[in-house]
Order: sequence, then structure tokens, then C-alpha cells
Amino acid sequence: MKYRITEVSSDTNIGGAGKCLITLLENFDRDRFDVDVILPENSLLKPRIEELGVKVTEVRGMADKSLDITAIKNLKGIIKAGGAQLVHTHGSMSARIAARHAGAKVVYTRHSVFPQPRYLTSFPGKQINGMFNNYYADGIIAVAEAAKDNLTETGVDPSKIRVILNGVDGLKLPDAADKAESRKRFGIPDGATVISIVARLEEVKGHKYFIEAAELMLRDGIDAKFVIAGTGSCEDELKRKVHELGRESDIIFTGFISDVDKLMGITDIQVNASYGTEATSLALLEGMSIGVPAVVSDFGGNPGVIKNGENGLVVAKQNSAALMVALKRLLEEPETYRRMKERSREIFAETFTARAMTRNTEKLYTDILERK
Repeated sequence: MKYRITEVSSDTNIGGAGKCLITLLENFDRDRFDVDVILPENSLLKPRIEELGVKVTEVRGMADKSLDITAIKNLKGIIKAGGAQLVHTHGSMSARIAARHAGAKVVYTRHSVFPQPRYLTSFPGKQINGMFNNYYADGIIAVAEAAKDNLTETGVDPSKIRVILNGVDGLKLPDAADKAESRKRFGIPDGATVISIVARLEEVKGHKYFIEAAELMLRDGIDAKFVIAGTGSCEDELKRKVHELGRESDIIFTGFISDVDKLMGITDIQVNASYGTEATSLALLEGMSIGVPAVVSDFGGNPGVIKNGENGLVVAKQNSAALMVALKRLLEEPETYRRMKERSREIFAETFTARAMTRNTEKLYTDILERK
């Protein structure tokens, strides 16, 4: 039997949730699932999804909003007309409500982990939130154990939640010519160690601590270049900090880059310093696929991706000194680095492939649709 599935995203930009959606669409079993997508108007996801031969319907409203009351009626009509048996939402409460009232089964994914406000973890907010979310979901995907904990502490029924780890298509190992071209592009001399952080330039992503750790290492005579890839609201502030330190040639801002594989291919160590929101970093997974060990903060889903002492090191969040010590250890212990590099590829292949994520998601769909 072939099932009709509608995926819904409220994103206008391509973030982590959008990349996960694209990965699902690239890997779906089209013999078993007939899939279409609903997006807000002018979403950057639209051309990427249409390239895959997937029908996209645009809806006015709901852009970058989980709940937009004005969009619910339109969403309900589109879902009903399309005959979706199951609707899977990525950041759209509006679509969950519309799908339930259109008679479809409902799945939603919690793509993030963040500290929950007290009113959602105590009476009566916890009970109200739990009742609402339990009614408007037949199944819930948490992309990390920490995301599951995030949900249950606000009253969500744990029996509805299935942990399905994010997955990505592995990167291709660059050859010597590719590496030389990338080093030239990013202004990195031959032979210099490259330590990278790939994340939105927002306060909770911890770039401040990355910069402070870089300064400590540079003062200690470490020959390395520290690369910050991404854009965001803290960009000017972070660049000002680097300027004040006089480290513009050592701490390099690339801005937004769509071909992150080019940077990852010359990265020796990757960093994730998040302390306010993080589930399963796709950049960490991409790095792991080609054997890039990482140093990460002990927040959210990071410890579920980087196994301390296996494929990297986990350090206390918001601690520049701890980050510096861990980075130095990887640089000063070549056998430890070699072992973690090899283990990174192994863990990726065992757990974090795009195929594994897609098959697990499809299994949830069929379990719900075939439930008596």
C-alpha cells in the first residue's frame, strides 16, 4: 500500500530543520510513500525541494511562526484536498491543528533543545501544555535524547515520543588539489592547523568562548587558524572582539557558505560551544563522516553525538579555559587524535547516516498509519 504524506515547514530560510526535511525528501522510498510539501510564501526551501521533483504548495502566513491562527483554515483545506493520510510538521503548530481537523494523522519533530520556562514545567502550565500537545500528535520525533527530556518535562506523553537521530549524507574526502583550493579561498597557509566552528552567529552558540579559547592558544604559541562560518545577529560584536584582540589574521570569518564541505575538508578539529539551544548539530555529523574529531560543550544533544574520549571531547559549557585545554590535548596527542579520527567515521556510519534517519522516520509513519 502506498501512503500519502504531507511535510510542512514554516521556515523561510534553510536552517537545520530545513536541511533535515531536504534529506528526508532525497531518501524517501517513493514506491511506498507519495510525498508533497507545504511551505510559507517565498521560502528558500522551495527551489531546493522542487529540484527533487516534489510538489510544493505555498501558504500565505505562517512564515517563521509556529502558530499563525490565520493560516489554519487554508492549511486544513490544502491538506484535505491533497488527501494526506499523515502530516509531518517541522516547526508549525498551525499545521498540526489543521491536520487533526482535516482527519489526518499527525507527527511533529522537535528539532531543538533549550531550557524550558518554569511555567511549562510546573502546575498548571505543564498539564495544559501536555494535554494540548498530546491531542495534536499521534507521534513525536525527538532528534536527541535531550530533546525527548525537553518534551517530557513539559507534560508530553513519553509513549508518543520516538528518538530518531538526525542523519546526513556523508561528505566526500577532498583530494590534495581541493584542499589547496579551499585553503587559498579561506586565506589559510599550507601546513596551518584549522579549527572551525560552523553555527549561526547567535549568543547561545558560544562563539565568544571559541574566540577566547583561540586567544589563549595563540598566546601559548599554537600555530593554528580559527575559522568561524555563518552569519547572525552577533556578527558585528564578534568581529569587534577579534579586532580588539588584534587577531584578524588568525581568527577568520567566512560569512555564510553553502558549500560547508569545502571548509570541513580542511578542518582538523571542529568545535560546537552551544549553551542555549542545540539538538543534533548537522555540521558535527558532516565532519564525523570524513573523520573530523570535535570538542563540544556538555549541552543539549552534543554529548549524544560526541562520545567523550571516543570521537572527540566534551567540556563544560561557557568555559573558554576548558575548551582550550581540550583543543590542546588533541593537538599534542597525535595517537589520541588518530584514534578519534578513525572512530568518528565509524560512529557516523553506525548511527548518523541519512538512510538510517529516513528509514526510522518511515517506520514511525507506518506504525502510526497501520495502528488498529
